[in-house]
Amino acid sequence: VQFVESGGGLVQPGGSLRLSCAASGFTFSGYAMRWYRQAPEKERELVAHISNTGGYRNYADSVRGRFTISRDNGKNTVYLQMNSLTPDDTAVYYCTRVTRDYWGQGTQVTVSS
Repeated sequence: VQFVESGGGLVQPGGSLRLSCAASGFTFSGYAMRWYRQAPEKERELVAHISNTGGYRNYADSVRGRFTISRDNGKNTVYLQMNSLTPDDTAVYYCTRVTRDYWGQGTQVTVSS
């Protein structure tokens, strides 16, 4: 099982980024997927969740209305569209399946002017 996150970077406050996570080694369409983030000296927190079909999505209160999770089961990829970014969104972002038994290296998102 492997997750490879990409799309992070440095962005100004108010900007947008789209993260991607390529999954392999398991039946992707059979699992709900999640994005987590971890800021320096803080615990890892759940950001967004999407069901295996994409029909159900849920978000942390801190990102609801600004972030959108989506998936393409044909490409074994889950996405996180992040808009109206603030410095509080600065963190390493990770994707994983709902069982949380494997993790990727994450992708760094830094929001700063």
